[in-house]
Amino acid sequence: NLDNIFIGTDIIEVDRIRSSLNKNGKRFLDKIYTSKEQEYCNQFKNPSIHYAGRFAAKESIVKALKSSGYQNYIPFNKIEIISSKEGAPLVKIHFEHKGVCKISISHIQKYATAFSIYILN
Repeated sequence: NLDNIFIGTDIIEVDRIRSSLNKNGKRFLDKIYTSKEQEYCNQFKNPSIHYAGRFAAKESIVKALKSSGYQNYIPFNKIEIISSKEGAPLVKIHFEHKGVCKISISHIQKYATAFSIYILN
């Protein structure tokens, strides 16, 4: 039964995230990303690509949650994307909800994209 499966997708320009980082710095980071996400992204030579990937992931998760009927406001920093030991992205949602979420993230120099699946229990 597919009635309890919801999808979301997003694509973003890496330069848009880079610009927000340069313009708003820590304020932007703390509004969107958890400290673990910031630590992860900042370890790379080009953190903007990784921030963009996580931004697209969060946006796709919000879309999937909203399409499931979830009506509350969703702060981006309450959705956390961590990496498994193998490097796969894992979703931690830090508010009450009734399902499980899986995510896939991709990025190239100019764009980051993500696709999420939210399954109601």
